Amino acid sequence: MALFRETADVSVRPATPGDENAIARAQLRAWRATHAELLGEDVLEQLDAAAVREQWAAAITAPPSPDHRVLVACDGPRVVGFAAYAPTGDGIEVVALEVDPDHRRAGHGSRLLAACVDLAREQGATHLTTWVLDQDEARARFLAGAGLGKDGARRELATGGPDDRSVGEDRWGAEI
Repeated sequence: MALFRETADVSVRPATPGDENAIARAQLRAWRATHAELLGEDVLEQLDAAAVREQWAAAITAPPSPDHRVLVACDGPRVVGFAAYAPTGDGIEVVALEVDPDHRRAGHGSRLLAACVDLAREQGATHLTTWVLDQDEARARFLAGAGLGKDGARRELATGGPDDRSVGEDRWGAEI
């Protein structure tokens, strides 16, 4: 017999000091699960978990402006995903949105994206953008389902790995 919750115990809230550990864990697990082939295991193994935690701690406690936000998705009291966005003129750029692989397909990503849109609208933003790595078909489907589309902008990023390769990203956007 399956157990069901009588009420939903999922939420999105602003990140608070102490969330950086769960955010870093979710980010690193998500990258390893999704981008290992594209970025290379060697690149992912070189990521410094402590440095990632420190960067998220700084983003939470000392953002570059009041319009920069870090949000977390919770399943009960546990942080299982996060999103971060930065202002861009008349809009926002979602610079990160990840859900721990063990908690995907439960609506956390959709709730995070909707919260970004709601908060951005409150700040007067009219446009949302984000970047999608080549070969990330799941993210492309997720964003397309949310009403975003490629806007024609593309960039190449160096991976920093021993083979000095680069990866491509396409920018996706929507009016909000």
